[in-house]
Amino acid sequence: MIVYNITFHVDKEVLADYLAYMKNEFIPRAASCGFLNRPCLRKVMYTPEEEGASYAVQFHVKNVETLNLWLEQEGKNMHAELTGKFGNKIAGFTTLLEEIDWEQE
Repeated sequence: MIVYNITFHVDKEVLADYLAYMKNEFIPRAASCGFLNRPCLRKVMYTPEEEGASYAVQFHVKNVETLNLWLEQEGKNMHAELTGKFGNKIAGFTTLLEEIDWEQE
């Protein structure tokens, strides 16, 4: 299992619209495909408020192949729509995290 993390820095001018879009459109649509599971939206702490805010969107994915399939079928278009909607008012990067079972030796 991997975690697909997308961290966005959002300009304060579009914060409310960004959060509404993520909660009502982006996250539900991404999760509805069946490839991305257990969505989370988290605020990154300690971002200077005069510059905006940063948020991390996370999904659990079976493996990298499944993520690549989603990116080809849906993800690229969704990210293009997000960029088209907010332009240079948001900046983001992705991180893939490998889930480690810390309870097993």
